[in-house]
Amino acid sequence: MTIAKEDTGNMSTGQKLSHVLSDRRVQLAGFGLGIVLIAIAPFLGFYPIYLMKLLCFALFAFAFNLLLGFVGLLSFGHAAFFGMASYISAHAIKVWGFNPELGVAAGTLMACVLGAVFGSLAIRQRGIYFAMITLALAQMVYFFAVQAPFTHGEDGIQGVPRGELFGFIDLSQTMNLYYFVMAVFILGFFIIYRAIHSPFGQILKAVRENESRVTSLGYNVTALKVGAFTLSATITGLAGATKAVVFQSATLTDVHWSMSGEVVLMTLLGGMGTVLGPLFGAGIIVTLQDYLAGMGSWVTVITGSIFVICVLTFRRGVVGELARILKIQS
Repeated sequence: MTIAKEDTGNMSTGQKLSHVLSDRRVQLAGFGLGIVLIAIAPFLGFYPIYLMKLLCFALFAFAFNLLLGFVGLLSFGHAAFFGMASYISAHAIKVWGFNPELGVAAGTLMACVLGAVFGSLAIRQRGIYFAMITLALAQMVYFFAVQAPFTHGEDGIQGVPRGELFGFIDLSQTMNLYYFVMAVFILGFFIIYRAIHSPFGQILKAVRENESRVTSLGYNVTALKVGAFTLSATITGLAGATKAVVFQSATLTDVHWSMSGEVVLMTLLGGMGTVLGPLFGAGIIVTLQDYLAGMGSWVTVITGSIFVICVLTFRRGVVGELARILKIQS
């Protein structure tokens, strides 16, 4: 600790800030502050439903960023996991009478299995071929959702009861539901954070940087990629299943390819390969969609314009550029 203090004496202001923020205790304090802010956000004037939507999509973007930002795999099929988890969760709760926690678990398990299958089929391809295969597989899921009787086609599954968590917490109460969604978000974020900072995550970054070198070291790169893909799909499913409980519905919008495009946009806007970037990206997109909803299709134009500006001026995204300016390792 003494050495650290002596070292900071010769550092610039940016280096000192980076040194302080990289301290694990400061990071833990930052996460604790973040949890407190999320917990009290409804009391600061934010609409709880808006916050729950934001948390669900931020979790979706976190899961996608694990694959794109830390493995370098661009999937255009993540809507399949999000949407099918939403359908399974909604069906299990409404028709089978599952409790909400079991319904969310069923949807998440479905996304895990689907992710393992899709990953095994697509992971051997690279670049645009990988992206196209994931898109094709997702479109198959979309057409299945259109035709399958239990999804009710274009009507979707509506009126999903929120039920009682663990049999005694009434989720029809807005704040009970909010803290349930918050707990799911923290759980998903913690899993991703631990995965990124584990030896498994370090090898995934090495695969992104130089796949041939990792192979030459004796690692089974294909198995690593399938594992990352499955984990990403599972967390995506957790987000989709939770979203079905919040909005009490599952529709074709959840499984449509445009949903995959939205999560790509969230990740790039926030900062691909950064820990908190997807949260900021999801916040920007969800806020635009909610608060500018009265402008109709102009929201799409505004969103596209922001994306173009982002690509042309700050390609690292919001968090990525802030980290570069402050010289912080994101």
